[in-house]
Amino acid sequence: MPDRQVSNLAITLEKMEKRSPTSFCLTSLGLTAFNLAIALAMPAYSAEKIILRYGPLEFTLRRESLERYAEAGTIAPDLDDFTSRLDKNQRQQLREVLSAKAEIDTVAVSQFFYSTQGEAILNLLGKVVQTRSGESGFYALRSALILASADEKGLTPLNIIKKFPTSEILLNSASAFDLLNQASRSIQMTQKAIAAIESEVSNTDAVQGDFPLDLQVVGEITYKKITLILNDRDRDRAFPADLYLPDRNNLELSPLIIISHGLGSDRETYSYLAQHLASHGFAVAVPEHSGSNSQQLQNLAKGLVQDISPPREFIDRPLDIRFLLDRLAEKYGHRLDSQRVGVLGQSFGGYTALALAGAELNFPQLEVQCQLKNYSLNLSLLLQCPAQTLAGKKYTLHDDRIAAVMAINPITSSVFGDAGMGSIQIPTAIVTGSADTVAPALAEQILPFTALVTLHKYLILLKGGTHFSTLGISSDDIALPPRVIGPDPAIARDYMKALGLAFFGAYIAGDSQYESYLSADYTRHLQRQEIPVSLVKSLLREQLN
Repeated sequence: MPDRQVSNLAITLEKMEKRSPTSFCLTSLGLTAFNLAIALAMPAYSAEKIILRYGPLEFTLRRESLERYAEAGTIAPDLDDFTSRLDKNQRQQLREVLSAKAEIDTVAVSQFFYSTQGEAILNLLGKVVQTRSGESGFYALRSALILASADEKGLTPLNIIKKFPTSEILLNSASAFDLLNQASRSIQMTQKAIAAIESEVSNTDAVQGDFPLDLQVVGEITYKKITLILNDRDRDRAFPADLYLPDRNNLELSPLIIISHGLGSDRETYSYLAQHLASHGFAVAVPEHSGSNSQQLQNLAKGLVQDISPPREFIDRPLDIRFLLDRLAEKYGHRLDSQRVGVLGQSFGGYTALALAGAELNFPQLEVQCQLKNYSLNLSLLLQCPAQTLAGKKYTLHDDRIAAVMAINPITSSVFGDAGMGSIQIPTAIVTGSADTVAPALAEQILPFTALVTLHKYLILLKGGTHFSTLGISSDDIALPPRVIGPDPAIARDYMKALGLAFFGAYIAGDSQYESYLSADYTRHLQRQEIPVSLVKSLLREQLN
């Protein structure tokens, strides 16, 4: 079957499925009608050649050559020109990559690549990986990924090539080089921004301050952990929350902190920080957002939901916390202060904290930026861009009870933009990791920091920190490679204990002794070589340019 016919068949079957979803019951099992058609109509059809097109030139590489190289290290003539440009270590890495197997089952692969976010990735990859006729490889890639995951050899690069439903794969080098150039420019700009931050720190006078408190050690106050089940009938939304409530013998109210987890996390992710703050006298409430927690990702893998996170979650997350505050005031108002509250959040939780602080959804920004679809440079846009579907209605997410926020690796660039960030009037701390490939530091934290107009603002840089460096250990954790987690996450967690306590101690507990700890000098005091940390209170966009 010619490539064009394969592509046309795919499109036709996809349209049929959308018009009559019940007629394709295999979708619920993780296989679409297209995948079934390819598997039945062409059981022996697979890509035999990979063609690299560069302008008027074309170079051909046989799949068999790659297989022989991966299995035995044998270099065929058509592969020799390529491998001769690699050193010994790079050649070994290539062999390993070709056979590297991702342990993901078929249903999970299928459900992800039929989600909004998965289709966005396929659209991007389809510009590089194409059929021989030069058409997007969107449908063929999806089929190959699902069929490879169902095969006994599993989801490996070689098996994906083998399951590609056309005899030849065309690699559009122009598109590939364009993406690589964009990524390279983005990395260079980030490095310059980090250098600007470090320059700002070095220009700050080293006072050699006296820091008698060890903010990383456990406090002396005991506390109880109470699990609450909340049911917001107006939104038909139920969710649990853990409350860490200090034991106090006096009538003084405990200052209150809310912790909002990121996408795919749960109440356990920042329990280490909740416990630390509670031991120092804070009441800490940790809600679990039911539309973007670890259970949501498990449901996606099982085929029970269609998206990684529904767009409505941009509204429901802040409303979860508002509802939680109302219930805490009713039941525990005699023991905690629910009228002057701090919020800490990571990633999607960072968005949540900033929205409650006053950052407004910026639909014009979303419309402009999400048309570009350069998701390869900023994976967080896969989460942000679906928020466009919420346009057309006015949302009030700001809560006057929120007095200070700390946002770790927040997503901001499109959903808020400069205008949204500029609406925040309360003390704000933003934590960024220089090696964050999910919510890139420059676009999502550093530039947005320069848009803040609040008088009390702090940018905390974890050099070498990733999107996952500050996360604690959870029972539902998915194992991540060390390179993804970053160097020694225990250090990053200790930083969050110290700086979280200092920030909320100063702005929520109102204890002036913590103010000196919110300084470049204190981060020098905390400094660990594995993950250097620095803090600045001001940064101009001109410095980044």
